[in-house]
Parts: sequence; C-alpha cells; structure tokens
Amino acid sequence: MRGDVEWGSIPELVRRSAERYADTEAVVEGRTRISYAELGARIERSTAACVAAGVRPGDRVALWAPNTLDWIVAALGAVSAGAVLVPVNTRFKGTEAADVLRRSGAKLLFVTGTFLGTSYVASLRRAMAAGPGLPALRDVVVLADDAPEDFRTWKDFLAAGEGLTAEPLNVPPHSPSDIVYTSGTTGRPKGVLITHAQTLRAYEIWSDLAGLRRGDRYLIVNPFFHTFGYKAGVIACLMRGATMIPQPVFNVDTALANLAAESITVLPGPPTLLQSILDHPSRRAFDLSSLRLVVTGAAVVPLRLVERLRTELGVETVLTAYGLSEATGIVTMCRRGDDPSVIASTSGRAIPGTEIRVEAPLGTPGEVLVRGFNVMRGYYEDDRATAEALTPAGWLRTGDVGVLDDAGNLRVTDRVKDMYIVGGFNAYPAEIENLLTLHPDVAEAAVIGVPDARLGEVGKAYVVRRPGAVLTADDLMAWSRREMANYKVPRSVEFVTELPRNASGKVLKGELRGTGA
Repeated sequence: MRGDVEWGSIPELVRRSAERYADTEAVVEGRTRISYAELGARIERSTAACVAAGVRPGDRVALWAPNTLDWIVAALGAVSAGAVLVPVNTRFKGTEAADVLRRSGAKLLFVTGTFLGTSYVASLRRAMAAGPGLPALRDVVVLADDAPEDFRTWKDFLAAGEGLTAEPLNVPPHSPSDIVYTSGTTGRPKGVLITHAQTLRAYEIWSDLAGLRRGDRYLIVNPFFHTFGYKAGVIACLMRGATMIPQPVFNVDTALANLAAESITVLPGPPTLLQSILDHPSRRAFDLSSLRLVVTGAAVVPLRLVERLRTELGVETVLTAYGLSEATGIVTMCRRGDDPSVIASTSGRAIPGTEIRVEAPLGTPGEVLVRGFNVMRGYYEDDRATAEALTPAGWLRTGDVGVLDDAGNLRVTDRVKDMYIVGGFNAYPAEIENLLTLHPDVAEAAVIGVPDARLGEVGKAYVVRRPGAVLTADDLMAWSRREMANYKVPRSVEFVTELPRNASGKVLKGELRGTGA
C-alpha cells in the first residue's frame, strides 16, 4: 500500500500523477477533454497564481462552487501553494457561506458565477454588506468570464501568475490539508481539520478496497465540497489514474446520459441516486453495460437495491461503506467477495489501521465510536466541541447509533438525536425506514418522532410512492402492523413527492420536524 509514505502530501500526489499517468485522460467536461499531463500544467498555473496573490503555507483558501474542472484546478492549485482548503457547501445561502468564511479566516475565495439560477456573487455581496464583515478575506476570484470591479475573473487571476514559477513546496504530511465544514443537519456547521497524511492514507485504502484502477471512468456526482466527492472522487482518481467526469447537479437524467455517453465504469453515490436510476422509465434506452463498480452507504440501504444493481444492471461489484467528515470520510467498508447479504445489510468492517466499538452489548444498538489514524485533529478553533467529540483515550463519538455483529460488521441504525421513545421502547427511524421500503409500493421513506399524549412519542412517516402506485396511509399502516413490532409502526403517514435533502443526499429531518435543526 502506497499511502503517505510514497505520496507525502497532496501537492506531491498531483505532481507524480501528472508524470505517471501523463497520457491518460484525466477530466472530461462537456467537449473539454484533458490528459493528466495537461491537468498537471493547469494546476501549476493555478499554484503560481495563488502565490502571486499572496497565498502562503497555512492560509485558508475557500471554494464555493459546483463540481467542475475549474473546481479541481483551483482547489489543487491552492493546496499546492500550501494553503488549507475550505470547501463551501453549494446549498448554503450567502449568510451561511459568509459565516464559514469568517470563522475559517479565509484569505482567498473562489466562487462560481451563476449556478441553478442563483448569482452566488450577488448573494455573497449582500451577505458581506449586511453582516459583520470578512476582515481576513483579501481576494475574491469568480470562476466565470465576468466579475464585479472589486473581484477578479478566473482568467485575470491566472494571468497574474504568468511568468512566475512556483517552486514545489515540501509540505509536511501531518500539516492540515483541509477544513471541511459539516453539513449542518444537526446544528451550526463545524470545521473538521484533516491532514495530508490522513487524506492520502484513507483514500489509498478506499481505492484498494473498492478496486479502483487505471483506465476507470468515474462519474463524480457526489459534491466536491463533501469528503465523498473530493477525496473518494478527485484524490482517489489522482492516485489510480482514473478519468474524472464531474457532474455539477444531482440529476438522474444527466447521470443516465453521462453513464452511457462516457462508458462510465465507477459510480459511487447515495442510495437515492441509484434507486432513481433503476426506476427511471427510460433507463433501458441507455447502454449502462460498462458500469462495473458501485459504492454506496447511508443509514438506510434497501436490501433489494444491491440485488437490483447486480441483476438488472449487471454491476460486478457493489459495496457499502460508512464514514463521516470527522473520520476523514471513511470508517468501515465491505470487501469485494463479501456475501451479498453482508453488503446489503451492513456497512462492512473497520478499515485497516482503525478500530470501532459500540457502547452496548454485542448485537444491540449503541453509539458508534471510532479510533485510529482517520480521526480528525479537531474542530477548527472550537475546543469545546472538540472535547465533546473526542474522548481522552482518542475515541471519536460519531453521534450515530449502530450494531456490531460477531464478525465486526457494522450496521448503522440511526443518529443518536433521531431516536425517539415509544412507551419506553427505543425506536430507531432508520430501522423503520428500512422496513417501510420493503413494501412494493414504497420508493423512499423518512420517519420522525412526534409527541403523543399516551405514549410520549410515536412515529410519523413521510413516504414517496413508487411511480403509478395508489398506496393509502391505512394500507401502509396495516401492512406495517404485520411486518414490525407495534411500537415501531408509524401512527401517521404523509405522502410526499420527494424528501428534503442536502447536497450530499442526506434527508433533512429538521425540515420534516419543522425545526430546521
């Protein structure tokens, strides 16, 4: 295994990839197709421009933009200049983005122009005018052809670095590489501090376990601001010489078109994307025969999803995994060759160099704790939150509820805060959701606890029907009473066309509760 011993740092990985895979296609974006040698040259220009802009080792550089070639070049250019990358969630509004910029002390910001009908530049300017200001932010570069007078275009930014040769930095492996702010589904986002060595070691392991290889064509739908998109996507592809096809929008029609047109072989993504592909009415019109590797993971992975991917699409390898930003995005993963029932019902075993435990007897639910090289250095400038998350013995409290079997396979059942108590019984929404999706007319389900005068709390289910289904609430509750313990049965059902999700595909339970938390 190579890991940080060979790569050393992300800048070194970029340089070696450009040499090792020089003629291999690196990125495809529309009609633009570039090799690894060309990608390396573009990143060198970006690095020189960052240095010309005054970026120094340890400076924070933020990036608020969707999945594009420019994102890859801007991000890796900044990191190659010694900066600590701060990816910003594209779903954030201007005020939320400004809060991350302020708390991270970002010196330089790369921002998209207009995306999904929203001017990110205008949103940022409004937030800067209305809020307490961004004293650390000295430079804003718009990844577009136009920019306000006090900002710069991407073209002008790169031009300012022309003629400057940025000497390759000797970045220590254990220096910070990025600060990834949590999604905010459970409160104010916190900045997770991760090093170069942690990133490289974790995604060398991920690439090994997944079987990613040179010549693979990887559709990166997971957002780059998220660890799954940036590290299991961009970093892993750099390690193996795989071709990156970034997709800016979480859209099933676009995904199907890309899968067929680019002969995609690798598609990691959340279960909702995979389910949407399988259920798409025009799916059979697309040639998906090249797809050989799918990696997914969530609290709920419907049992039949794995089998449908194998039988209907002929996917050779389907793996499930579990991770969180605080553990460099990866905690457990199934292994190729695992029994399909293990892959369908668990998230696999701890990755090499780490250990997990559950604060409960074997086979019963409890909070999942993680320890090893992958555990964050802490939350950026938040000692209190760090002390709450990390025990003195080095264990990370994940906030997730899970069950370990005797082989060490983990089944994540819920978030600690999502559990509710029905007449003294602990009810885990993800477990109930998994059961509900076994109904032939249910495409997706989300369950929350709501107040009840007699039992304290009971379950309420939000359900997305399968196309053409006429399932009623009474039908589903009657079915549930036959299929699960009484305390798990939802006492009410609301049908919706879709579940509210963040850009990473996680269901926003706060919106369902009406709390926003």
